[in-house]
Amino acid sequence: MRKESFAVTFFAAWLAAIAASPGALAQAAPPLPPAPDARVTTLTAPGYFSEPSVAVNPLNPKQVIVAYQVPASIAYSQDAGATWTPAADVAPKNFKTSGDVSVTYDNKGHAILCYIAFNELGTFNYWGHATRSNGIFIRRSLDGGKTWTAPPATVSLKRVKPGIPMEDKPYVVADVSHGPFAGNLYIAWTRWTLTDSRMVLSRSTDDGKTWTEPVEIDHQRGLPRDDNGALEGFDGAVGSDSTLYAVWSLGDEIQFTTSRDGGRTFAKPRSILHTAPIMFAVQDFERANGFPQIAVDAHSGDYKHAHLYVTWSDYRNGDIDVFCARSTDGGRHWGPAVRVNSDPVHDGADQFFQWLTVDPVSGALSVIFYDRRNNPANRKTTVTLARSTDGGQTFKNYAWTTKPFVATGDFMGDYSGIASYANRIYGAWTEETPPKPGETGAKASATVSERQRAHTIVRAGVADFGAKEAAQ
Repeated sequence: MRKESFAVTFFAAWLAAIAASPGALAQAAPPLPPAPDARVTTLTAPGYFSEPSVAVNPLNPKQVIVAYQVPASIAYSQDAGATWTPAADVAPKNFKTSGDVSVTYDNKGHAILCYIAFNELGTFNYWGHATRSNGIFIRRSLDGGKTWTAPPATVSLKRVKPGIPMEDKPYVVADVSHGPFAGNLYIAWTRWTLTDSRMVLSRSTDDGKTWTEPVEIDHQRGLPRDDNGALEGFDGAVGSDSTLYAVWSLGDEIQFTTSRDGGRTFAKPRSILHTAPIMFAVQDFERANGFPQIAVDAHSGDYKHAHLYVTWSDYRNGDIDVFCARSTDGGRHWGPAVRVNSDPVHDGADQFFQWLTVDPVSGALSVIFYDRRNNPANRKTTVTLARSTDGGQTFKNYAWTTKPFVATGDFMGDYSGIASYANRIYGAWTEETPPKPGETGAKASATVSERQRAHTIVRAGVADFGAKEAAQ
């Protein structure tokens, strides 16, 4: 046999062996320890459900809410996540669609739901084009999440005319401190226009009943397309002295600003962390991103001494990892990026869609993320909970779910959610149920209708570290 023929034959056989057994070149990571006292509840039937947010009431920690789309919906628990009940009449009836939800509790123990509602989205990834009536609204619950006030309060509303700005990705933040602006509520979001993207913010000083006219908090504008280079992914946190800290993405940079006067004025935004591109492709997901979150340790002091934490995900290592950085001086200086997921570097497994919480009682950090370390083919996904009790210097990883799901190209959203109180952690995330018999995936068969193909669900998880950490 000629050398060339032998080489071709050997190479073909080698490729066939890899295709038949992908584990021949990569081994699954050892199993993670389970999250302590974990409970996972499925909140929805299969459908178009995604982008959950979760909050726990600091005045009554047995009250927990999860919001999700589509449409804007609420599930509430009055027993610390043991049981969940859907709330009635949450979604607006005067708009075609509602979503991009976020929730919090204010300093009165009232639940706050923020959402967008619209009639036309515009064209793909260019929402400012052909957009029609859309806006941002909030509803309040005075009983922990069971019933919701009507009508909703309007934060921003754009009417009818095509080409008007599109309001997108709002996130609500409450000041539950004992500082001078306790009780304030803040919502910031991306405003898409035909020519750019803008980061705007509105505030309320009357329990969410009325809202100020939105103002730009970053006068550097981004690209007009929902992709890298746009101003996107706002998140905020409030310190013990009512200082508002905020982050978002602009290109390969995480932007940061503060307000010390209750949201009236803001420091000039500056880049604090350089990242790889924050929006990226993940196999089998319609879209994915690593938008940043920020949290503050409520016990660390005023704006000069506050301990701040920022999480994000990017692919600087080839596969996607979750990272955390810390500041111990109110955001003036930031430490290096610490890798949150504990699998080996460059193992080919993606971790993404992270979210961050800092426990207001214990100060411990918890991060939720999707995890593919247990699948050498990098397709099967589980949910992992990472925990740090040393100020974000190290993280221990726990399995919140062990039965993986496989996405099939459906929309899984832009967000997951996590909240904590007194070492009890609440998470919310999207999964995908197996295809119906004879169905082979969202992109594989033109004969399967969109409605038949939709099989995403939202799940809520609870984990309790109180007993575990008391015993250590």
